[in-house]
Amino acid sequence: MCDVTDQLTLEQLRKRLNALDGELIGLIAERQRISREVARAKRSTGHPTRDYRREREVVLGVREAATAQGVSPDVAEQILRLLIRSSLATQEHIRVVAEGGGGGRRALVIGGCGKMGHWFVEFLANQGYGVEVADPAGPVEGYPHLADWQASPLDHDLIVVATPLGITAETLHALALRRPNGVVFDLTSVKTPLRSGLEALVAAGVRVTSIHPMFGPQTDLLSGRHVIFIDLGNADALTAVQDLFRHTMAERVVMGLDEHDRLIAYVLGLSHAVNIAFFTALADSGEAAPRLARMSSTTFDAQLDVASRVAEESPALYFEIQALNEYGTESLSALLLAVERLRATIRSKDAAGFRQMMERGRDYLHTRPHPELDKAQ
Repeated sequence: MCDVTDQLTLEQLRKRLNALDGELIGLIAERQRISREVARAKRSTGHPTRDYRREREVVLGVREAATAQGVSPDVAEQILRLLIRSSLATQEHIRVVAEGGGGGRRALVIGGCGKMGHWFVEFLANQGYGVEVADPAGPVEGYPHLADWQASPLDHDLIVVATPLGITAETLHALALRRPNGVVFDLTSVKTPLRSGLEALVAAGVRVTSIHPMFGPQTDLLSGRHVIFIDLGNADALTAVQDLFRHTMAERVVMGLDEHDRLIAYVLGLSHAVNIAFFTALADSGEAAPRLARMSSTTFDAQLDVASRVAEESPALYFEIQALNEYGTESLSALLLAVERLRATIRSKDAAGFRQMMERGRDYLHTRPHPELDKAQ
């Protein structure tokens, strides 16, 4: 047991730690204030929000300083990257607000109460758009609301369809009958189920495109994120919607509808399927989760973390991504063949075949681009 002197010393040390924590928060707040000034300086001089070379120099400098102070350079880098991310999010937000082209324009977000719908409500409002929300689920605080978008005169400059996939198809057809003058675009993760609705809008002469934001509604920084734009033949609509992201750090990718769904079958469909199969196999194994946790490995924990997040997502949305994509079974067939090949290799004790699978995978994954690392060289 500690004596009174030791206990007092412990309390004094804790008080000192508390004081240091307060000082750290104060320094972080000061760093945020300077970041806002940096954003203004970059904007006035035309510099991009993110400077990868400068970021690399800062990270290397901090690692060196940490080593000299007896601090883990990895820990120091992790902390610094969190601070850099926070600063970049602040700078990106300031740039979007300052340079967004929505001043005097109006936008209607159909389904604005949903997670991504709400993200776009805020995103457009930050660019100066006057945003109206149409959603039977209720209003979004601070924005004009309609329970039914059909009651709107549809005299907006932008119309965003942020509804669930099944409803989106119906909504696009209904919009084609109304022929709005504004630019129309949807946000769905799969596009082939919308083919007829999008074609109806094109045939009606509506300026229409379709986008897929490759990020979730919790995203606060678009650096390293992608937004896919589907070219439906209307250059005006495509340019107008791309311009919404011009002042962000998002990577903008343009492709056709079928190409999108063929690739998304692997990017989303395959990755979801792997994790669903992983937690299904665990749940069916008969092994209790706490028992597995007591002997988990680094690889198991990393996979479990991703699978846990997948398990928390909407079953309805994930089913639509798997079942409604015209190209969806292609990636599932590839997964089935890969598992069968692995199983056959193990059962036949084919060490050379197993090594070949590992080496082929390693070679393939080495071809994957790492934009941030490339730009930092």
